[in-house]
Amino acid sequence: MRCLQVVGADGAVRLGLLEGERVRVLAKAHEGVATSLDLLAAMRERGKDAAAWRAAAEKAGAFSETAWSDLASAKGAAGFRLTLPLTPPEVWGAGVTYKRSADFREEGTGIYDKVYGAGRPELFFKASAWRCAGPFEPIGRRNDSSFTASEPELALVLGGDGSILGFTLANDVSAWDIERENPLYLPQSKIYRGCFSFGPVIVTPDEVRDPYDLELTCVVTRGGREVFSGSASTGQLRRRFPELVEWLLRSNEVRTGTILSTGTGIIQPLGSGLEDGDVVTIRCPGIGELCNPVVSV
Repeated sequence: MRCLQVVGADGAVRLGLLEGERVRVLAKAHEGVATSLDLLAAMRERGKDAAAWRAAAEKAGAFSETAWSDLASAKGAAGFRLTLPLTPPEVWGAGVTYKRSADFREEGTGIYDKVYGAGRPELFFKASAWRCAGPFEPIGRRNDSSFTASEPELALVLGGDGSILGFTLANDVSAWDIERENPLYLPQSKIYRGCFSFGPVIVTPDEVRDPYDLELTCVVTRGGREVFSGSASTGQLRRRFPELVEWLLRSNEVRTGTILSTGTGIIQPLGSGLEDGDVVTIRCPGIGELCNPVVSV
């Protein structure tokens, strides 16, 4: 199943189901389900069968239909535009899960190499829902940073018990220069308005053959010209997802719909940071394309 959310002309957020090249949009709530989070929570916590629910909703006339090709652009379809595929209670991030990240963040202190090989991973609070951007919505470049960069990542959607409900693409936008100046500045590097985007869809685990064999690519364009491109495979991850989730849940409760972004292996080099007006596009076969313009905040 591939869940998404759209905003209608009336401002209401509606669940969408991507099926091939068509999107079924839930025009009205059905059996207590109105959003992606409602459906995923019902499947996990109440054992609702998604296929049976969809069939019943279709029979009840609860769906309208539109073309994915119309939605998958900044213009959107008639009356609808893509938004966050899920409204998360919280967003968390994992760092130094790829060797490239450890090497780049190192500044003579030894702490990042130490974390890369340590038993305890780096986990940090990243964002609240209002700091997040969905597809085609702007991500932020701190105005007190000279080197803010995109961090393309695979993100997990978690149940309250730590189960993995789905996968999505994410951009853990970070002010690298602030963190490199002093690791204690990590919260200022990581948490600010527009610091995180994710989407375009939530893909349930049954749709992903091997989550450790996914190729992520990132392209940054400026005035229509490519200024950066990079790629990485989730096969390069130092830590497996259950390990990251287990550490996140230690003495820490999470609510269903919490996002955990799993770290990046795509590193923008020094001197090639994001600028106002850039467009960042992250792609992964089987999940889709996440595109966001950059604005100064």
